[in-house]
Amino acid sequence: MTDHTNRQFDSDIDGVRSAFTTLGGLVERQVIRAIDSVKLGDLRLATQVLADERQVNQMHIESDLRCNQVIARRQPIAVDLREIIAILHSVNDLERVGDEAKKIALKAALFVDGRMPVRFEPIAEMADIAIDMLRSAIEAFVRQDLNAAETLHDRDSEVDALRDQQIAVLMARMAEEPKAVQECMALVFIVQSIERIGDHAKNIAEYVINVVSGVDSRHARSEKAAAAAS
Repeated sequence: MTDHTNRQFDSDIDGVRSAFTTLGGLVERQVIRAIDSVKLGDLRLATQVLADERQVNQMHIESDLRCNQVIARRQPIAVDLREIIAILHSVNDLERVGDEAKKIALKAALFVDGRMPVRFEPIAEMADIAIDMLRSAIEAFVRQDLNAAETLHDRDSEVDALRDQQIAVLMARMAEEPKAVQECMALVFIVQSIERIGDHAKNIAEYVINVVSGVDSRHARSEKAAAAAS
């Protein structure tokens, strides 16, 4: 009976993990298409991002249901419970990444005629880092890789710094060319969305740390900062 129950639990948790990685792949594709839709002024790509949003929302609901069913039926404890709760949180972060991709794609219409007020390459490079962070966070979750998860905190600081740089460039451009304000403001919002994608990737990495080590790294860092301040 115990072996049978264990096999059922393993099957259930494998299903939850699979749903998580499938959703992760979908939102990664959303972000890539959203950035390309702006860079290329391609409304077809933007439309695909919006279409995927419906699937992301549905998968979010289904994953929540799966996790809650595993908790109710199997009553997991210790590391198993931490993993299920981490997947619940991570799926929520993935859904929010999809929301940010949607916000980016909705700005693509402003750039259909190629009217880019600044070089887009630095923004695209920032997006590449955020996308790679997201991919690395998902892989770290799948492999339960503590070291990989811990490195994402420093990369998030890099994305934050790039956000500040690009916003400064866009503010300067608006000051010198008032006619470019609409396009520049759209790019400011895009840069902010990219930074938030990096934040969500970092969140997923922190859940990995909690699953593997049992330590909530968010609280550990805030306590360390408070101790340093005192």
